[in-house]
Amino acid sequence: MTEHVLDAKGLNCPLPILRARKALKDVPPGETLKVLATDPGSVKDFEAFCRSTGNQLVESKVEDGVYSFIIKRTE
Repeated sequence: MTEHVLDAKGLNCPLPILRARKALKDVPPGETLKVLATDPGSVKDFEAFCRSTGNQLVESKVEDGVYSFIIKRTE
């Protein structure tokens, strides 16, 4: 399985979500996309994004000011 990573650090809403939506198109169903962001608002944004798209938010954490999200593409 290929590791898919999107570095969205330094970007503010809505750019991390928009870039994640575009990046997920290249992720095969069943695989994951790891998104790195620094925008504190991205926590709620990615929760809402996954609910609305049907993708699964596998993990959400923050370490040293960097938010990390692992999204599993379900479709």
